[in-house]
Amino acid sequence: MEYEEAKALIVEKLTKKLKTKSKFYFNDLSKILELKPRVAKKLINQLVQEGVLEYWSSGSTSMYGLPGTGKQAGAEHED
Repeated sequence: MEYEEAKALIVEKLTKKLKTKSKFYFNDLSKILELKPRVAKKLINQLVQEGVLEYWSSGSTSMYGLPGTGKQAGAEHED
């Protein structure tokens, strides 16, 4: 799977699910891409580096989402 194809697929699927969910586990993204974890990790990391996805961690849980989405998006950027 090429990077641009993966990018379009991730953005499309996550946008559709935004009504019910704003953060996704790595395994969710890997299933969307239908790739093995090692291959998916490279693509997902590239999406994070380019700002297509954002990485979020609570300290014990790591998740990914589209930038600026979710309940905490507004609170995280307040001074």
